Amino acid sequence: MNRQLTLAAYQEKLKNIKLLLLDVDGILTDAKIFYVHGQGWTRSYCIYDGYGIRLLQKLGVPVGVISGGQSDELKERLKVLGIQHFVIGSEDKLKSLEEIVAKTNIPYQNICFMGDELFDIPALEKVGLAITVPNAMLEVQEMVHWITSKSGGDGAVREVIDGIRKAQNLK
Repeated sequence: MNRQLTLAAYQEKLKNIKLLLLDVDGILTDAKIFYVHGQGWTRSYCIYDGYGIRLLQKLGVPVGVISGGQSDELKERLKVLGIQHFVIGSEDKLKSLEEIVAKTNIPYQNICFMGDELFDIPALEKVGLAITVPNAMLEVQEMVHWITSKSGGDGAVREVIDGIRKAQNLK
């Protein structure tokens, strides 16, 4: 089912976003992991996304994370960015979404979720604005409202954050 929006309809939906939820691998990262001797498996994050997350939260729009991973490096990234709404270590993204909705009382229609993998689909179907990246799985690309121009781990999150800021006139 193709749910892709026109640019005007996308910008209209951005006006109503009260919570931005993010997957990690493939959205906040480029979906690559690497091994550091003495540390273990790790990944890299885009500094532009990180700054945008902190800025959006400072402007009053919370940001959360739903991830199947639960590495120490991810926990540290959440702490550094001040992300308070998160569920990690579960591939059941719909259940994780429901947990965050129960805690925040933010309606699904006011939530934007960015995901890229097949197990993200149930949560993407439930939220008011479903977004993915150009390198996402084809099934995900076919069912979201919007596909960013930037890839995961390369400013895709910042692209959405800047869209929210502009649509809501947040400085």
